[in-house]
Formats: sequence, C-alpha cells, structure tokens
Amino acid sequence: MMTLLIGTNRPGSNARKVARHVEEIYAELKVPLHVLDLAHLPPEIFAPTSYAEKPKSFQPFSEAILRASGLHVVTPEYNGSLPGVLKYFIDMLKFPESFVKRPVCFVGVSAGIWGALRPIEQLQAIFGYRNAYIFPNASFCRR
Repeated sequence: MMTLLIGTNRPGSNARKVARHVEEIYAELKVPLHVLDLAHLPPEIFAPTSYAEKPKSFQPFSEAILRASGLHVVTPEYNGSLPGVLKYFIDMLKFPESFVKRPVCFVGVSAGIWGALRPIEQLQAIFGYRNAYIFPNASFCRR
C-alpha cells in the first residue's frame, strides 16, 4: 500500500489541500492509499526522552512507513527549507530500514516562484542518504 505523507502540522495548510488532490488521483486509479498526516503526531513524541525510547503512540506512524510499498511526500516550503516537524519525524523513524529500497516521490508546495525547489532538494538528499529509490521527476506547485 502506498503511503501519502503530509509533511506539515500547520492547520489549514496549502500542502494539506494539495495532498487531498493527490488522494483523489490515487482513488481514481484505484490504488490503495494510507494517509499519514503530521498534524496527528502524538504530543509525547516531542518529549526529549523520545530520542532514547519512542512512545507507543508513535508506533502507528513508524509502522505505516515500514509497511508502505512506496511513499508520496507532500511538503511546503517554510523559510527556504522543509518544515521542522517533517525533519523531526524522519529523525524519529527506524534507521536505516524506514527508507531502504523504498520508492518515494515528492510534491512541493510554495508561494514562491520556484515552487518548493529547496525543500524537495533537501528531502532528496536525506532520502538518498537513507537509500530510498527516488523518482527523478518532482512536481512543484506555487500559488
């Protein structure tokens, strides 16, 4: 099953709106899709003790990544980068197995002229380092 990762926890974000369109595309294609929205991360994952031991409430998020046949990441651009919550989420995932040989594609959302080019490049570097299969074509949306 594909997993769609909404890479922000900001309420009412444009990335979440774009992700809804991506969901519709998967539905039209009849591709099973699991949506993982970082707005629903359990608050206890942000405790300093989470680095040593992940809270049980984070397990469904981690398992959704590990079970995914592929990942589709929708991320906004915040201050020329990816959202901190997305980077933190990646840091909390099991290493290295969370992304190894897992296909991944990206959609960037930005108000700027380049449509989230910078955060997508940063994510490609992170996922590449963790041995994901990165689709060579990225989509960039600007409003």
